[in-house]
Amino acid sequence: MTFGQSKLYRSEDYGKNFKDITNLINNTFIRTEFGMAIGPENSGKVILTGDVSGGSHGGRIFRSSDFAKNFIQTDLPFHPLTQMTYNPQNSDYLLVVSSENGLWVSRNFGGKWEEIHKAVCLAKWGSQNTIFFTTYVNGSCTDLGVLELRRTSDFGKSIKTIGVKIYSFGLGGRFLFASVMADKGATRRIHVSVDEGETWSMAQLPSVGQEQFYSILAANDDMVFMHVDEPGDTGFGTIYTSDDRGIVYSKSLERHLYTTTGGDTDFTNVTSLRGVYMTSVLSEDSSIQSMITFDQGGRWKLLRKPENSKCDSTAKNKEECSLHIHASYSISQKLNVPMAPLSEPNAVGIVIAHGSVGDAISVMSPDVYITDDGGYSWTKMLEGPHYYTILDSGGLIVAIEHSGRPINVIKFSTDEGQCWNIYTFSKEPIYFTGLASEPGAKSMNISIWGFTESFLSRKWVSYTIDFKDILVRNCEEKDYTIWLAHSTDPGDHDDGCILGYKEEYLRLRKSSVCHNGRDYVVTKQPSVCTCTLEDFLCDFGYFRPENDSKCVEQPELKGHDLEFCLYGKEEHLTTKGYRKIPGDKCQGGMSPDREEKDKKKCTSSYLSPDKQKSSSNSTPIILAIVGLMLITIIAGVLIVKKYVCGGRFLVHRYSILQQHAEANGVDGVDTLDSASHHNKNSYHDDSDEDLLE
Repeated sequence: MTFGQSKLYRSEDYGKNFKDITNLINNTFIRTEFGMAIGPENSGKVILTGDVSGGSHGGRIFRSSDFAKNFIQTDLPFHPLTQMTYNPQNSDYLLVVSSENGLWVSRNFGGKWEEIHKAVCLAKWGSQNTIFFTTYVNGSCTDLGVLELRRTSDFGKSIKTIGVKIYSFGLGGRFLFASVMADKGATRRIHVSVDEGETWSMAQLPSVGQEQFYSILAANDDMVFMHVDEPGDTGFGTIYTSDDRGIVYSKSLERHLYTTTGGDTDFTNVTSLRGVYMTSVLSEDSSIQSMITFDQGGRWKLLRKPENSKCDSTAKNKEECSLHIHASYSISQKLNVPMAPLSEPNAVGIVIAHGSVGDAISVMSPDVYITDDGGYSWTKMLEGPHYYTILDSGGLIVAIEHSGRPINVIKFSTDEGQCWNIYTFSKEPIYFTGLASEPGAKSMNISIWGFTESFLSRKWVSYTIDFKDILVRNCEEKDYTIWLAHSTDPGDHDDGCILGYKEEYLRLRKSSVCHNGRDYVVTKQPSVCTCTLEDFLCDFGYFRPENDSKCVEQPELKGHDLEFCLYGKEEHLTTKGYRKIPGDKCQGGMSPDREEKDKKKCTSSYLSPDKQKSSSNSTPIILAIVGLMLITIIAGVLIVKKYVCGGRFLVHRYSILQQHAEANGVDGVDTLDSASHHNKNSYHDDSDEDLLE
């Protein structure tokens, strides 16, 4: 980069050759905080935001619809505050918030813009053409807790107010979430809608105060993972999992590590196998341990110790130590961890991560571990920290050693990390800065970025390696084998059953040295399992004793009908104590039934309609009261004394978590975040970091 302008380069061959195309943007300085706004899928759309100095009344963008072969310079009637956001279904539709808090939309890929609302703090695309956005009423977006949430589906022609007293909002799966200020501004509560804000229900979760926050860790069409911060500056909280409505939550994991300093959590969605998540917990002695779940939060357990590894010197019991994974928190603490855990949807079962073997995460330099079965078993792959990436749908793994020395060697493996080959890619070593490969892990090309340094100058260089000369043979049918996911006991009839069904995959044999190819598609054969008790959660008023799969009734409620408020009605519930896990596909077998009776009206005064501000384009929100409380397999006993309808809420006594751990932290924020945490592209609404789509 030279003074006053940015240099723009383009490559059509994975970085083997670059062409200087700076003239296409008229030698303009590009605002690097906005980066390159790339369109969804393979649209070919690119937007660069220029830095316009002087007394300009608006900003400037450069638009391309042909993968940056040509650009159109467009002057804007406003200065953008955020990067342009594409409609996921139609890349011609854009929205952006201006520096004066106006919400602007374009329906012709930025050629013409229209301001559809003022005083806007945050805006997000919903389904189709729906836009959700928050507005301030007191002159500032810093007035969290008194914002209004609005919706439009026709680019501002009609706008509807769907929420007041809003602290933050977010989207995940089919759910719309709103953090609502309650109790005269002292606490906040999460509310959920599955109909784009037409009706709301209050999530059955503990309320949080000013020093706490909620975080949506993951959300899909079936369920939600929600972190609820503990009171005080503890650095941990509790993970809850939802029912299929996103309303009723069960305790899933206590002492979940989530620092308020920068919002660091190790929660990782293992995208290469269904139902698998990893995260860290803060133990009573303030050590950090890694946990994994294979059934979408039903049970959490320590990671199995790799067979080819020894416990480190800090382990108290050398026989019972386990693997602990380094993720975002370790990176934030400046440990020698260059990368977060990596998994790819089309590299089935493979996860690569830095880790240590002992009683807890070690601050010593980590090694690299790999699993080929989604986390059930692990193997040490490389000594010391490395950068790594997955190519050819898992048929090729590439790694570069992480050190302060210049390097000119790359490592690669064609058998999922069992054996490694070394390739010297340049005569002169370079200071390595990063690996780059095409998203989706289907490519055979990898680009290595770095620089050479002399006494007077620094020169940036990149090398591109094409591995098609190594894997020259296309894979054939004989190169694949059938693999049953989640298999732990092949002799068991229900082996591999997770959430009610099995999945058999056609996977590449480790011994096969061949090329999966760009057209490779993951082949899986699902089969439904017979329902067992493992497919059900404990219903309201029931719990699972430790090491028991049966749900038993809480002693103080035995013999009594359970009473609660559900969807704004007073109901009496007769139950056998079970509720099917969200997303579970099992059929037949055990099917505990449930019936409801004696329904009467029950109303809520939490955000009663008469307290909402009237608007020509707003309607009241009737927040239903939800009282059906689930308890997960590892949940403690929740005691319900009595329901109260007509303005008050079902009273839950939550178990008080111990707060002896010490962790760094600052004032909390609500975090509604469903994306993979290592792939964030977040937008900060003042102190509020919201859900990512």
